[in-house]
Amino acid sequence: MTGTQFGIFTVGDVTPDPTTGRTPTEAERIRDTVAIARKVEEVGLDVFATGEHHNPPFVPSSPTTLLGYIAAVTERIILSTSTTLITTNDPVKIAEDFSVLQHLAEGRTDVMLGRGNTGPVYPWFGQDIRQALPLTVEHYGLLRRLWREEVVDWDGKLRTPLQSFTLAPRPLDGIPPFVWHGSIRSPEIAELAAYYGDGYFANHIFWPASHTRTMIELYRQRFEHHGHGTPEAAIVGLGGHVFIRPNSQDAVREFRPYFDNAPVYGHGPSLEEFSSLTPLTVGSPQQVIEKTLGFREYAGDYQRQLFLVDHAGLPLKTVLEQLDLLGGEVVPVLRKEFAVGRSPDAPDAPTHQSLLRARDAEAASQSPQSPQTTGS
Repeated sequence: MTGTQFGIFTVGDVTPDPTTGRTPTEAERIRDTVAIARKVEEVGLDVFATGEHHNPPFVPSSPTTLLGYIAAVTERIILSTSTTLITTNDPVKIAEDFSVLQHLAEGRTDVMLGRGNTGPVYPWFGQDIRQALPLTVEHYGLLRRLWREEVVDWDGKLRTPLQSFTLAPRPLDGIPPFVWHGSIRSPEIAELAAYYGDGYFANHIFWPASHTRTMIELYRQRFEHHGHGTPEAAIVGLGGHVFIRPNSQDAVREFRPYFDNAPVYGHGPSLEEFSSLTPLTVGSPQQVIEKTLGFREYAGDYQRQLFLVDHAGLPLKTVLEQLDLLGGEVVPVLRKEFAVGRSPDAPDAPTHQSLLRARDAEAASQSPQSPQTTGS
């Protein structure tokens, strides 16, 4: 897994199939999500990511529980969140959950932090939505220390202090999970990612390219400003949404009722209008390839591309067919084309092993040299 990682993310919605009227049970949706993750590995993709929601009609309220199960039935793919709520989850619990998941998955995990898009979740967990950004900054500052320091004494404004706290278990190999900061619209999140030298994930499925370009350029500039390297060395991820059939007309005809009735799309701009303005691609494998390659025009060389493929009531059979097409016809071409002309400053996508190697190399470079012996 070098260069750019490719995978899928799910929001875990339980939505009626508009073509049959059938709504899956929550149990079915959870089982189907596991089947999708296993298929991601089978077809040769790199990453499976799940969102976090605490309200109907969604099921992934405990992402690390789901990912821990998936870790047991997969061997290779990276298991991530596509949002872990840094605002309403306590940072101590986030640190514990992901340390355990790291050990279970033998390092095949990272985390994407975000504020979410459901306002009522704040009072459900005892927080004030008006404090969303301060919560993000304070909670993340504590989370970083919990993963990196053996004993933490901490005092902030928005939670009770910690005294002599030690995280158990410690991160695997002493390497915290790689952190992506996910955002759609907030420059403050791009700044936070840049300040710490973390990854920035622009989930731009609802926004035009011009906005995404602005956010990524801000992140890259601030990454350099904070001393982490050149703008090209910053770690960028993108979202996307695809529906693929061998024939583009079949794709449009089949997907239209799902788009028209989707909780996040329906009853607004038409499928054609939305596709022209956002990364949504409904068509043939070649059309998906061409549009995805175009993302580099405004994102530069980037490290992770995640696609949404199971939203809006699509039946499991259809989702698995999407993954066959992604893994068999789309991603192999994208891997080859993304390598062409890639900047030498653009790093490979981070993994646990690459972070471990970097840590060990840095330690070796800083160790005192053994004294030279000379002959008499």
